[in-house]
Amino acid sequence: MIGLGLVLLILGLVFGVYLLWAIGVALLVIGAVFWLLGLVGRPVGGRRHWY
Repeated sequence: MIGLGLVLLILGLVFGVYLLWAIGVALLVIGAVFWLLGLVGRPVGGRRHWY
């Protein structure tokens, strides 16, 4: 999710499309929250580990 957010953020900046930029920022934030929750051992989406 973080990787997709970065790609959309960069594409939005390069092509000047605000919608891609906004979606990229949102995905980065959501991905960072999920990553932090996973680091502290909290289950995300009902699972402790994603394989």
